Amino acid sequence: MAKNYPTVSAEYSEAVDKARRKLRALIAEKSCAPLMLRLAWHSAGTFDVSSRTGGPFGTMKHQSELAHGANAGLDIAVRLLEPIKEEFPILSYADFYQLLLQLAGVVAVEVTGGPEIPFHPGREVRFSSFFLSSIFICLWV
Repeated sequence: MAKNYPTVSAEYSEAVDKARRKLRALIAEKSCAPLMLRLAWHSAGTFDVSSRTGGPFGTMKHQSELAHGANAGLDIAVRLLEPIKEEFPILSYADFYQLLLQLAGVVAVEVTGGPEIPFHPGREVRFSSFFLSSIFICLWV
């Protein structure tokens, strides 16, 4: 079965590429690959299958996600990423957080010598979940 990805404009794709380069520089400059990888993991891990909330859809910007005990310290990573979001207002928070949380994990893997992992933009913004599910979803493939 073929995967269907949302379609985005050339301008949007260009913003994604530029944000990716900024993210690569930030991770290298701050030596924060482990923190960004943890943030990506926890962002994906907040998905709740029964309520269809949480997950890598921009929900980590909500205090209810950051306040969860398992997410302690991830507010630091979110604060590091916010200046990049301000540079790219065209990017939705869902894609921004998917891009810069999940892509932060992707780039963290690449920066530390791992393989290049594709990223597919165009996610819808979702509301925060209030608890961490035991189901972890990885959309990097």
